[in-house]
Amino acid sequence: MKRRDFMRLGLAGAGLTVLNTTPVLAETKNAQLIGAGGLFYTKENAGRWAGKVATHLPTVEIEKLTVKVTTAHEMNGFEHYIVKHVLLDKNYQFLDEHLFNPTVDKVAISTFSLPNYSGTLHVLSLCNKHDLWLTTVEV
Repeated sequence: MKRRDFMRLGLAGAGLTVLNTTPVLAETKNAQLIGAGGLFYTKENAGRWAGKVATHLPTVEIEKLTVKVTTAHEMNGFEHYIVKHVLLDKNYQFLDEHLFNPTVDKVAISTFSLPNYSGTLHVLSLCNKHDLWLTTVEV
C-alpha cells in the first residue's frame, strides 16, 4: 500500500469514528447509566462512597417553572463543601449551574428557572472530596 493511500485511509477512519460516537453517559437496556458507581455516583450506585449517599445526593423539588436543588451537606469552608450544582437535559447537554462560595454559602441550595423545558432532567452535585453525584427527575 502506498504511503498516501495509507494516510487517506487512516484519516477516513478517524473521521468515521468522530461521526459515530455515543455519549459516555449512555443508558443501557436496564436503564442503568454507564459510569455510575465510578465516574459519578447515584443512589443505586454509590460505589466507594456508599456511606455518603444521604449527604451528597442532590434532592430536587419542582414547582411550575422552578427547580430547587438541595444537597444536605456541610459547607465547611474550602476544606469540605459542595462546589456546584449543574442541570443537564435528557441528552446530557448543559442547561445551567450554580457555583457555591463556602465562605459565604452556609447551605448548598440552588434555584433554577426552566420556563421552556420538560422531560428528563439530570441534576449533579459536586463535592470537593466525595466526587460527583447524579439525581434524575422528570419535569
